[in-house]
Amino acid sequence: MSDLVKIVLAIFLPPVAAFLVVGLTLHFFLNIILCLLGGIPGMVHALWLVLKNK
Repeated sequence: MSDLVKIVLAIFLPPVAAFLVVGLTLHFFLNIILCLLGGIPGMVHALWLVLKNK
């Protein structure tokens, strides 16, 4: 999948982007928790995952 699509997903649906990058790992569940705690932390975490795994 294109990096651009993953970046857009990381902005609008962070857990989906995290799942596509790392699968069902600790980072995926951490991203869900971060999204529940405010949204922005989950978005930043998902962007970090997408850009780190380029």
